[in-house]
Amino acid sequence: MIRVPSEPVGRLGGAWRACVGTGRLELALRRDYQESLALLQREIGFRHIRGHGLLSDGMGVHRPYEWQGARQVRHAFTYVDQVVDAYLELGIRPFVELGFMPEELASGKQTVFWWGGHVTPPSSYQEWGDLVRATVAHLVDRYGLEEVRTWPIEVWNEPDLSIFWQDADQEAYHRLYEASALAVTDVDASLQVGGPALSPGADDGWLTRFAAFVEDRGLPVDFVSRHAYTSGPAQEVPFGTHQTLAPAGRLLEQFAAPRHELKGTGLAGLPVHITEFNSSYRPDNPVHDTAFHAAYLAPVVAGGGELVDSFSYWTFSDVFEEVGIPTALFHGGFGLLTHRQVKKPTYHLYAFMARMGDEVLARGDDHLVTRHPDGRISVLAWAAAGAGGHTVRLSLPVPDGDEVFVRRTSVDEERGNAYTAWRRMGSPQSPGLRLLDMLREAAEPVRSHHRLPVRDAEAVVEIALELNEVTLVEVEPVVEEAPPWWDERRLLGGGAERSPGDGNSR
Repeated sequence: MIRVPSEPVGRLGGAWRACVGTGRLELALRRDYQESLALLQREIGFRHIRGHGLLSDGMGVHRPYEWQGARQVRHAFTYVDQVVDAYLELGIRPFVELGFMPEELASGKQTVFWWGGHVTPPSSYQEWGDLVRATVAHLVDRYGLEEVRTWPIEVWNEPDLSIFWQDADQEAYHRLYEASALAVTDVDASLQVGGPALSPGADDGWLTRFAAFVEDRGLPVDFVSRHAYTSGPAQEVPFGTHQTLAPAGRLLEQFAAPRHELKGTGLAGLPVHITEFNSSYRPDNPVHDTAFHAAYLAPVVAGGGELVDSFSYWTFSDVFEEVGIPTALFHGGFGLLTHRQVKKPTYHLYAFMARMGDEVLARGDDHLVTRHPDGRISVLAWAAAGAGGHTVRLSLPVPDGDEVFVRRTSVDEERGNAYTAWRRMGSPQSPGLRLLDMLREAAEPVRSHHRLPVRDAEAVVEIALELNEVTLVEVEPVVEEAPPWWDERRLLGGGAERSPGDGNSR
């Protein structure tokens, strides 16, 4: 049994929900996307959202034309305004990613993803700088400087990979960073700009070379960013992918890497943002839909805030089209939610975290114990991914009362698991409304409650964990308010009158 101390050992902080990822920004114009984000914000409440494509052609910002024999550029923000307005109405702010290249500003034809994001350097760095400056200035004009100061602005995405940046040319990226960072701070020097949004596979020298470059040039850099994934080579099947996974602890090692690499550089001590993380980097890997995935990520979501300032789950919804339009409701998408707002087990991991307290009382390999300002205690516990059948036994501090009310909410292979129900239905590609209702019902976690005695200011909670279970246990003292005449033995009118002082039956 683990005896949980009454004095906190730290604070939980908000790094786990500081940001969440999204499909390319123009998808935010869709009804399903906005309904999914509204649900997410009601039950979890992320603070920022990051996605690709702000400057890609689908958002229509960069609009070159000819007039009187000369090339001109009009900057249009029709879609940008609709997307950002919708975000702010839902209580979530942009984590701005500057990318990808507009087609008519790109120096080459190379693209990434089904939707064709251009990934070559600009044909004119002056025109690129003007585009960034105009976009940031518009955001400041529309939403106010004080608001936009809270939006980190990240330059590009994974430039160390040739699929995202032509030839993975670091010198060319440095030039892009310089043009972008100066354009941002031309609008206002207090705006946050940073990068380089490296992939998990970046060599150890990429970040230190970036640090040396920005120091040497005296460039603004307010944060450092990278990504984290743990999957091996893709084993492709039609409309899907299977991969091996490294232990989940590898994600935490990747979270810790930037601070280790930047020791002794001018960027040491800057905020570190993991602007993408997940198990697999593929949006068609069925592991994303499973209870295994929730159990796999539980220690990462519970402990990542000890290492970085934010870590952004990639992504909140399956409204996402990097490898094409999904062909089935469950297709291995990154999302916490499927299309049509069916919750996955990993969604519940985040929803459980949203019900944790600020004070950390204890941490372990399979549990996190927190306390709320009003004294309630919340315990997040999980089975090791692929395992179950063990019990977490905790003695919790309860300074007041004779009994506690215990509420438990759980997901595992059977419970809170729409994927299991969908497979048993026959894996319908496009379920009708009746089946969708069934799946949403199957996605709800199981809930139970009971009372426990308090002895010597402690309550002992035993949490037996099933295969791939993630559970939230909430504990608070009982304040009995039943009147003295209440007696459940008399619900149907039987039994004798009880005299005052006989106490209440429970």
